[in-house]
Amino acid sequence: MTHWKTPFRGLLPLACLMAGPAFAQEAPQTADPTVLEAGIAAATDTAFILNSLLFLIGGFLVFWMAAGFAMLEAGLVRSKNVAMQCMKNVSLFSFAGIMYYLIGYNLMYPLGSWSIGSDETGGYLGAFGVAVLEAVGIGRDGADDYGYASTSGDFFFQLMFAATTASIVSGTLAERIKLWPFLIFTIVLTGLIYPIQASWKWGGGFLDSQWGFLDFAGSTVVHSVGGWAALAGVLVLGARSGKFKDGRVIPMPGSNLALATLGTFILWMGWFGFNGASQLAMGTVGDVADIGRIFANTNAAAAGGAVAALILTQVLYKKPDITMVLNGALAGLVSITAEPLTPSLGAATLIGAVGGLIVVFTVPMLDRMKIDDVVGAIPVHLFCGIWGTVAVLFTNPDATFAGQIVPIVIVGAFTFTVSLVVWMTLKAVMGIRVGEEVEMAGLDMAELGMEAYPDFTPS
Repeated sequence: MTHWKTPFRGLLPLACLMAGPAFAQEAPQTADPTVLEAGIAAATDTAFILNSLLFLIGGFLVFWMAAGFAMLEAGLVRSKNVAMQCMKNVSLFSFAGIMYYLIGYNLMYPLGSWSIGSDETGGYLGAFGVAVLEAVGIGRDGADDYGYASTSGDFFFQLMFAATTASIVSGTLAERIKLWPFLIFTIVLTGLIYPIQASWKWGGGFLDSQWGFLDFAGSTVVHSVGGWAALAGVLVLGARSGKFKDGRVIPMPGSNLALATLGTFILWMGWFGFNGASQLAMGTVGDVADIGRIFANTNAAAAGGAVAALILTQVLYKKPDITMVLNGALAGLVSITAEPLTPSLGAATLIGAVGGLIVVFTVPMLDRMKIDDVVGAIPVHLFCGIWGTVAVLFTNPDATFAGQIVPIVIVGAFTFTVSLVVWMTLKAVMGIRVGEEVEMAGLDMAELGMEAYPDFTPS
């Protein structure tokens, strides 16, 4: 995803056609400048409207992913913790909205006003200040970028990506983390960590200008960042009580696989906005055709990931595992996010399939390492985020090995280190984990005083 694309591609030919008819039998005539100007303005109006509409449609599709994360997590945690997961997802999204307004948007998109660095040399730290939208009822002269799209639509769309990053962390740390330390971390993640590193690519920073980093919709910038933050958190937090005992991994099945399946389909649907609207323009025939191609490739990758996980779990365990298949679909989606435009349908399917294989192999690997990721977010978002960013090398001729690998390392080191410091600070200052008795009883009653399924709880 590249911010503020060149707006006028394809508009001048349209304007010239609108300037007046010309027939083969007639002598060439000089176009009326007034008519020509009006044609250009009409074409620019159309592009502005369609580009802004793309942001709005894509934004509310990505917003719907918040419901997907909530339902996926609600289905994969035990019933005594479902209300807490719902509370966390509603709260993290709300805090993300406020923090992105207060500081995140301008940090991510300084538009040349870098606090450290510049557009020419490569920016490192963006601008500080609240987001400001265009005035009410503007005309052409009042638009911040009349040749492109509305600031309000752009802000709304970009905010959804910040919230998605925080949602990734929620599931990994489920069933034993306190509510308020988690929300404080969310504030830091969405207000500082995410927008700073995102500015390095999408805001015109040094990963873009110096390394030529390609990450179309955020396999690294969004998904691996959420995964690195989750990994740092789980290393500080520790595993759930009883998860690892006497060298064995104790299964802790989720409460509702129907909800988890619903959540996966909601995420799958929302991903069309996540990837498709990251084309960031809908004002030309080429843009619309590319958006359709992105939709098709995104769907193909999800299908590839699900089928690969289905077949591999059948082979390995003699029975297919629905939780692995759900995460396989999500793994395919994450894997294609770095480059959903250039692959063929077959290549997109294979990229997604590799993501599905990665999940099936790395979920038990983390268990062997005694890293307790409740919903499998680290394999899906971190490992497949890395894979998807590397996979760009196979389908986009503009990608370079160093231009993909070095940014993966830089973003990972920054996100993991800062997240680790924040988690350790929260642990030292206020504690991040509930007591063992509270964990055994469930966080719903202990932290919230209510349960998601009160009718099914023994009195």
